[in-house]
Amino acid sequence: MENLETTNQENINTEFHSRLDISELQKSLEAVKAEIGKVIIGQESLIEHLLVALLSNGHVLIEGVPGVAKTITAKLLAKTIDVDFSRIQFTPDLMPSDILGTSIFNVKNSEFEFKKGPIFSSFILIDEINRSPAKTQSALFEVMEERQLTIDGKQYKMEEPFLVIATQNPIEHEGTYRLPEAQLDRFLFKINVGYPNLSQEFEIIKNQHENKLEDKTDAVQKVISGFQLKNYQQLVRNVVVETQLLEYIAKIIVNTRENQFLYLGASPRASLALLTASKAFAAVRGRDFVTPEDIKESSYAVLRHRIMVSPEREMEGLTADEIIRQILEVIEIPR
Repeated sequence: MENLETTNQENINTEFHSRLDISELQKSLEAVKAEIGKVIIGQESLIEHLLVALLSNGHVLIEGVPGVAKTITAKLLAKTIDVDFSRIQFTPDLMPSDILGTSIFNVKNSEFEFKKGPIFSSFILIDEINRSPAKTQSALFEVMEERQLTIDGKQYKMEEPFLVIATQNPIEHEGTYRLPEAQLDRFLFKINVGYPNLSQEFEIIKNQHENKLEDKTDAVQKVISGFQLKNYQQLVRNVVVETQLLEYIAKIIVNTRENQFLYLGASPRASLALLTASKAFAAVRGRDFVTPEDIKESSYAVLRHRIMVSPEREMEGLTADEIIRQILEVIEIPR
């Protein structure tokens, strides 16, 4: 009996000592928020989700009408991290080789040389991803999922960290192409950006009036190195998740597959994305363990682009977010 108590005591001590130190991570994230806050007013949810994706090493799709600071927020985030940055503007005539690179014949040595495209970078901003047809969008499949490219039978590994942030206008807008389901599934998050409220709109106008800088992004400083970011991502992987919470994630995902209002449910990739995002949300909020609230918070951004509402329900005005909310209400929260 004594031995058993001693063992239990040792386990408690071990657990206590193995707790993660996330104070440095929090300081860095606060510094990033402060830098972005020099230019962007409001959009707290967008910025928090971007930071979570950064820690999860996952790609992000940002959707919103033109002019709500989608592109500039992503650019500012890239400016705060000391890694290579590349921007690709998607257009209807963009070809896959314009993104990935192409082989050029070198006259001097009579050999083909591969010229790397803009995708060979650590932080990639793809502006208006749905302006290009499916052929060009599909060029990103391999690089987004496996972080490598196969061109002319040769493999090219991407340098870590590797993050794609894509922006798009809602599908109803003129001259846009719907993203294939396989493409959408490769994004960790889909974030919807709305209009600012009255006080935020006033602050935006006031800020613009008082700010005399030509380029507003000049005020933003680099605060995180690529090495630090990799360390933080490793730290987030070690965040504690209880078994009943893993089961809670599984129940949410399985419910999307059995839901009568949904034409397409979430895949196992969504389960893994929900787990990773929940850990990152916990870390952003200063905890080294996941709570049901972290999972709920992650669910909307992780699932809204991975599920498809049945056509009848869509005609009735039911949205993916509304169905996710119903699913979260139905499933019992683990205690």
